[in-house]
Amino acid sequence: MLRKHYLSFLLGLLGACVCLYAHAQKAGSGSDQIASFAAPIDNFPTEGVLFGLPVNIHGQTTYINQRYNNFTSSYSGQNSLDALKSMSYTWSGTLFMGARLAPNTDVYFNPEVVSGVAFSDLSGLGGFTNGEATKASGVPAKFYSARAFIRQTINQEGSKVVLENEANQITQTVSSNRVVLTGGQFSTLDIFDDSRYAKDPRIQFMNWGNMTYLAYDYAADARGYSWGLAGEWYLGNWVFRASRMLAPKTPNGRDLNWQIFNTYGDQVEIERQHNIADLPGKVSILAYRNKMTLARFTDATNYINQDPVARQGTQAINNVRNNMQYKTGVGIHGEQALTKDLGIYGRAFTSDGQTETMSFTEADNSISIGMGMNGTSWQRPKDSIGLSLMRNGLSSYRRSYLQAGGVSYFIGDYASPSQTISYSPERIGELYYNATVIKNVLAGFNFQHIINPAYNSARGPVNILSFRLHAEF
Repeated sequence: MLRKHYLSFLLGLLGACVCLYAHAQKAGSGSDQIASFAAPIDNFPTEGVLFGLPVNIHGQTTYINQRYNNFTSSYSGQNSLDALKSMSYTWSGTLFMGARLAPNTDVYFNPEVVSGVAFSDLSGLGGFTNGEATKASGVPAKFYSARAFIRQTINQEGSKVVLENEANQITQTVSSNRVVLTGGQFSTLDIFDDSRYAKDPRIQFMNWGNMTYLAYDYAADARGYSWGLAGEWYLGNWVFRASRMLAPKTPNGRDLNWQIFNTYGDQVEIERQHNIADLPGKVSILAYRNKMTLARFTDATNYINQDPVARQGTQAINNVRNNMQYKTGVGIHGEQALTKDLGIYGRAFTSDGQTETMSFTEADNSISIGMGMNGTSWQRPKDSIGLSLMRNGLSSYRRSYLQAGGVSYFIGDYASPSQTISYSPERIGELYYNATVIKNVLAGFNFQHIINPAYNSARGPVNILSFRLHAEF
């Protein structure tokens, strides 16, 4: 089995060198989920003119291998994390291609390929350990469209700002005050909840709780993408954002429901940028509202209690998913550079917690704090290190459902009427170090310590050790 995984990795890396262009960068119009450490490569242009149109092309390839040893488990259930020694891996490759159709009108297309095996079929945790381990991965490589969108910039009065050539951004001079409209296929996280220190699992923290707020159930398909329309208004130090995105046909499903006025995910965000002693920082507030046919946990709990013998240990939520529901949440995010090499961040979020997960993961409240810095002080300026702490929790509604013997989409440790969950918040510490091996190629190690996996104090702790290899240009 290990030989198959390493063969897949070597073939994937070779394929990436031959047919993929390795780069992942932050889009200039907003808070893209893509971060970057790359520099231009001599004699390899990534921007030019084709048929009279400005174009660019970038790409990335990432391999992540994760392992843990046996951990303490008093009991296990249908959706528990396997208590025996396990290995997981992912490999991905993405092309970022763009063309400028008019002075302020761009189109972008991102074909993507992914292969991988998640721990326990992606169950048994609230904060999953690898942001690349999507809900639709598997050993065979899968090719699909990650993004296909058009971006329109409407400049207003203000100073001139140059957006540099990078992934999903052709070099462009814009006004500091502007409106940006994005329509098509993209990730909600491409627009919302930007972070300089915790955003992209390919080169920063790996845990889902550091990609965004863990309790933010943003609209997406099983791979994390959707279709919709987003607007951003840049005004001085302020940014205002809003979007409506397609929801999946079924919770956590791959197919999207195109009835965008009947089922959807809406979000708004207000961001205030600032400088303290000439060091950048910001604070943002984000709120969302989803509308979709979802199960309510009180209904699912009552359904189990009507016939506990037959219904405990089942996904009872599937039997009470009958009516349209609204799901809401709000969060705050702040970050601040302390020096030119060191910065800190924090996120806190709460959802109403009355309904099942629509698209992301099993969490109703979450808090994360952390820091990131580069290696200038130890003469490795292109290296980076990060440290974070997370606390994830469940609402009383979801907790009662699990304690009654219910099983959710990703979690559920039910083993017997006396062995459901001994609830305690899930706590995760994460540490990573990335070393630049050669230009635009990094190798990194990551360590995650998880207490109360899937909110159950009867299991764990679990220690996850990861290796990462990433290339881009």
